[in-house]
Amino acid sequence: MSQEILINVTPQETRVAILEQGVLQEVIIERANRRGLVGNIYKGRVVRVMPGMDAAFVDIGIDKAAFLHVSDILQVGGEYEDVSPDQLVCAQISELLKEGEELLVQVVKDSLGSKGARLTTQITIPSRYLVLMPNVQTVGVSNKIEDEEEKIRLRNLVTTVAQENKSCGYIVRTVAEGASEDAFRRDAAFLQKIWKSVEERAGEASVTEMVHHDLPLLLRTLRDYVDDDIERVLIDSKEDAERMQRFAQKYVPDVASRVEHYQGERPIFDLHNIEDEIQKALQRDVQLKSGGYLMIDQTEAMTTIDVNTGGFVGHRNLEETIYKTNLEAAQAIARQLRLRNLGGIIIIDFIDMLDEEHKRQVMRALNKALDKDYARTHVSEVSELGLVEMTRKRTRESLEHVLCQTCPSCAGRGSVRTAESVCYEIFREIRRVSRLYTARELTVLASSDVIDLLLDEQTSGLAELQSHTRATIRLQVENMYAREQYDVVIT
Repeated sequence: MSQEILINVTPQETRVAILEQGVLQEVIIERANRRGLVGNIYKGRVVRVMPGMDAAFVDIGIDKAAFLHVSDILQVGGEYEDVSPDQLVCAQISELLKEGEELLVQVVKDSLGSKGARLTTQITIPSRYLVLMPNVQTVGVSNKIEDEEEKIRLRNLVTTVAQENKSCGYIVRTVAEGASEDAFRRDAAFLQKIWKSVEERAGEASVTEMVHHDLPLLLRTLRDYVDDDIERVLIDSKEDAERMQRFAQKYVPDVASRVEHYQGERPIFDLHNIEDEIQKALQRDVQLKSGGYLMIDQTEAMTTIDVNTGGFVGHRNLEETIYKTNLEAAQAIARQLRLRNLGGIIIIDFIDMLDEEHKRQVMRALNKALDKDYARTHVSEVSELGLVEMTRKRTRESLEHVLCQTCPSCAGRGSVRTAESVCYEIFREIRRVSRLYTARELTVLASSDVIDLLLDEQTSGLAELQSHTRATIRLQVENMYAREQYDVVIT
C-alpha cells in the first residue's frame, strides 16, 4: 500500500500527516510553546503517598503533580511478551515510597484535561530498532511481529548483543523485522551512550530537574513512523529537510534517501485536501460513502461512536443494508480513532445485526483495520446489548483538545478552536493569498480576542510573515465576528 508522510513546519508549530493511498490517516501536532512531555526523564520528589489509591504524586517541576501508580513502579511487560508472572512483585505503595523521597521517573502520558502527567520508574529509551530497559535483564520482541521464525531470529540476535552489557535489557521494535546484527549493535551502542549521559546528569541534577528529553517531532517521525511501507517524507522547510537528512544518515541510513524538500507553490497541506480533512475531524458527524454516518462524542470518561444507516437503503433487504453499513463503519471508525487520536475507553454502537456470521465479519473487519494503528488497541466481542467495548492507548491529547477549547458560551457542551489556532490559520491563509495574488497590502478582519493575540504574543510571527510576503498587513477588529470567523482582504 502506497504511504507517505507530509510535514508542515512554521516557527509556531510542526504538523505531521501520515497518508495511505492519498488518504489522511493520522495527524500529529507539536507547538513550540507547548511541547509534550512523553519520554522525558526527571529527577522527581514524592510529595504525597496515597495508600487507598496504591499511588503517589510526584513533583517534576510542572504545574500539576504527576501521578505514579504502584504498577508503574513494578510492572515490566505491558504490550511486550517474555515477561513471566514472577517478575511482577505485589507490594503496597507505602512499602515502596515515602514522602520527600527522590527518584528517577519518566513521563509515559501527558497531562490530559484535569489529570496530571502519568509516570513510571521503568525507564525506557527508544532508538530505531531497539528500546533500552536499564537495570532489567530481559529481551522482548514486539507482539506486532507475527512471523515466529523471525521472532526467534531477532530474539537470538539481540540476546547476543544484550550479553555484552548484562545490566540492561532490550525490546525489539516492530520496525526491526529483517534487521541485521550490525544494525542492532549500532543501536545498542547509541542507547548505551544516552543512558550513561542520563545517569551522569541525574547524579548532578537538582530535584524536579529534567535530565533527558525526547527528540522533537521532526526526528521522532523518522525514528517511530517511517518503515518500509513509507515511500517518501515530504517537508516544506529546506533547513529542516537537511536536518532530517543528517539525522537519518547517522541513525537510520535506509531512510535518508526518502526525505525530500517540498518546493511546490501550493501549501503542502493543500495536497490531498489535508486541511479540509483536519476540519472534518473536529466535527461530530462523519459521513460514510454509502449514505450512512457516524456520530462521535468525546468526553473525559470515554468516547462513544454511534453507527446509523442514514440515507443508505441498500439493494436487497434490511439485514443486508445494516451489514454493509457496519462493514463500512468498521473501516471508518479505525481511521477516525487514529485521525482524532481518541484514546481510553471507546464504546461502539453498531447497528443491530441478527446474523451471527455478519457480526463475526464486522468484528474481523474492525480488528484488521486496527492492525495498522501505531497505538495499542484491545477489542472485546459484541456485548449482550449489541455494543463493542474497546480501549486504545492514549499518550497525548486528542486532536480536538490540541486545536480546540471548551466553549464558554455553552458551558462545556461544545467547543471552538482556540484564538491561537485561529491565528495560525490566518497566517496560513495570508501565505496562500500572497502566493496566488500580488498584493502590497492585506487586511485581516477577525474577532477582538484573535486580533489582541496577533498584536501581543504573535507579533514576531506576524512581522516575519510580513517580511516573507513583502506585503503590509493591517489588523481590524470585527465585533460581530465569532472567534473562528476571519477574512483576509486584499486592499
